[in-house]
Amino acid sequence: MRLRLPQCRAALVSLLLAPACALAACAGVPSSSPPAPGAGPVSGALTVFAAASLKESFEEIGAALTEKNPGLTITYDFQGSQDLVANLANGARADVLATADERSMASAAGQSLVADASDLATNRLTLIVPPGNPGGITGLDSSLDGKALVICADAVPCGNATNRLAEALGVTLSPSSEEQKVTDVRAKVESGEADAGIVYKTDAAASGDRSDEVTIPDGGVVNHYPLAVTSSPANPAAAKAFVDFALSSEGRSILAARGFGAPGQ
Repeated sequence: MRLRLPQCRAALVSLLLAPACALAACAGVPSSSPPAPGAGPVSGALTVFAAASLKESFEEIGAALTEKNPGLTITYDFQGSQDLVANLANGARADVLATADERSMASAAGQSLVADASDLATNRLTLIVPPGNPGGITGLDSSLDGKALVICADAVPCGNATNRLAEALGVTLSPSSEEQKVTDVRAKVESGEADAGIVYKTDAAASGDRSDEVTIPDGGVVNHYPLAVTSSPANPAAAKAFVDFALSSEGRSILAARGFGAPGQ
């Protein structure tokens, strides 16, 4: 159907009066609209609350992220997951939360402290002893009788996992102390204050030659580590960038090198 002359003239006038960006769009030229949020570099201050067992991994992930975003400054708080959630509930401010178990993240979600969480990694338990194993510990067996065994408290993810492990293996543990974060268990073994300690595989790897690992059955006990942006981040763009990077192939490679398992395993 042919367009009548008045209609053509009206169309021409409309084009002449349109903004330059509209003309560019009609001509098929890309417009200069701003990039989508999170698409470019991020900057400013970012606060990350993370389980103590994530310390080495997250510091490496943060270093890689700030290398790509020089204007970004990251502050970390590495504690037991239950303490991190309690601190958020009591008004502490953070942009990102990563816990060592799903129970702690569920508690945070139930209090509307976080947005949707993603499965970051998995971890399993092991037994460490001071270098040279002076106590002659052979496992979760009679070699622990009369020895100083250190574990995490039940409220801590590694403590809850330790209880599940003992139940799965049918053993009774008699710890000399129970700590509020897994890195405190590791420190007591490394210093020789304890004869043995139950920690995550990642802690045994991070300890290096400061302790020896005694292989024990994992009893099918696996801790899943969720990661989420908090409900009220001070720096939403940076929070999203950190989470996205941690979940990326580069972030997962860093976690794997530190001994973490892939999500869902």
